[in-house]
Amino acid sequence: MASSAASATGPSEEFRYAGNRLGLPEDGPGSVATWGRRVLALLIDWLIAGLIASVLTGRPMWAGGGNFGLMHSTVFFAMSAILAGLAGATIGHRLCGLRVAAVGRGTAYTGQPGLLAGVIRALLISLLIPAVVFDRDRRGLHDLAAKTVVVRR
Repeated sequence: MASSAASATGPSEEFRYAGNRLGLPEDGPGSVATWGRRVLALLIDWLIAGLIASVLTGRPMWAGGGNFGLMHSTVFFAMSAILAGLAGATIGHRLCGLRVAAVGRGTAYTGQPGLLAGVIRALLISLLIPAVVFDRDRRGLHDLAAKTVVVRR
């Protein structure tokens, strides 16, 4: 009886920390990435895509207008899909000490997600809403659809 009362007040065995259900460590390498690092990585990638789009359009990033917005979005999508899918991390992820891991049968593993998973993630991140709807393992709808999780290196 005492054990059921104790378990009712504490976290369930299924959810003790983000990533527990996926078999990930609570902290350190391989643990689920924090929101701060993920947002910083996204901003770095967005800035890099903007700089590339500036070179391709011949317009400074801050000027916008013309085809800049479309070019910026296209570069961001391509960069995110290819790098996250095939290399396991975008430039922003690498600079922030993160990587994208594929999830298989409920547990994360170290393999690369693959190009299809990268395309799914990038497409949904580009739509923004799926990235801000997430579960208790800090996996947005884009990660759930692509069967990925962002973890610390």
